[in-house]
Amino acid sequence: SGNLIGKPACVFTSSGSHHGGNESTLLSMQLPLLHLGMVIVGVPYSVPELSSTKTGGTPYGPSHVAGESNKAPISEDEKKICLAMGKRLAETALKLSA
Repeated sequence: SGNLIGKPACVFTSSGSHHGGNESTLLSMQLPLLHLGMVIVGVPYSVPELSSTKTGGTPYGPSHVAGESNKAPISEDEKKICLAMGKRLAETALKLSA
């Protein structure tokens, strides 16, 4: 119906390890959104935690490394990256609706 054309979207993920496919998963999840005409919003490197995180976070979207036991808590860097992503998504929605 075209209801999603021009609407902002973002994606996030979690994996069991640092090499668990976070980036490829984020990119794969964006493809259907592009087919629907949505505007993809990522995390720019102006978010300082993106450059300092030792756990999760990519320019393609927030991510979390849960560990093999799936019990690792979300780090402070990951929380800040998620909050920055949410803020960017909301700001983009406001700009697109103006």
